[in-house]
Amino acid sequence: MTRQPPLPETPIDGLVCLGVITGTHGVRGAVRVKTFTGDPQSLGGYGPLRDGAGKRRFTVRDIQPDKAGARLMFEHITTREQAAVLKGTLLYVPRNVLPELDDADDFYHADLIGLQAVAPDGAVLGTVRGVHDFGAGDLLDIDGVFVPFTRACVPLVDLEAGQVTAILPAEVPEDKTPDKPQAGEVLPDEGTR
Repeated sequence: MTRQPPLPETPIDGLVCLGVITGTHGVRGAVRVKTFTGDPQSLGGYGPLRDGAGKRRFTVRDIQPDKAGARLMFEHITTREQAAVLKGTLLYVPRNVLPELDDADDFYHADLIGLQAVAPDGAVLGTVRGVHDFGAGDLLDIDGVFVPFTRACVPLVDLEAGQVTAILPAEVPEDKTPDKPQAGEVLPDEGTR
């Protein structure tokens, strides 16, 4: 699974968010869905989708590719007006319907959230609050500190122990490049560099 933004609601335990309805398509009730799955069309293969509260279930009757992810037609949603009401709805499935991952280096974001983060020396850093992708790759949110989810920064994920080993990013010093003078600083002439 890829790219999961911060969720605006707390879903029922055991549910994993696979997408969000972003709008409508056409007049027959189709919705556009931004998917958080590797294959957007797999969204229809996990059984009925549900909202975060578990109150509404959506049975997919058709799925097509879309530039944002997928276009879905749900049973009992047949008009543009019915579909428009669903905009912003997060779509979940129970964690137990997702396939087991074969590669030891692959993880579902939902499995990482809540793990304890520790430094290589064992010092507790905090808790993984989320996994985000703002366009440059996955980041672990460890109590508000964003750590690139790479082997260099997160060398160990131990789901059984309930923890990740993380190396926090060093503090970035203020930019003091020679072509940008700081307050009160005079740059040397071009010939003296």
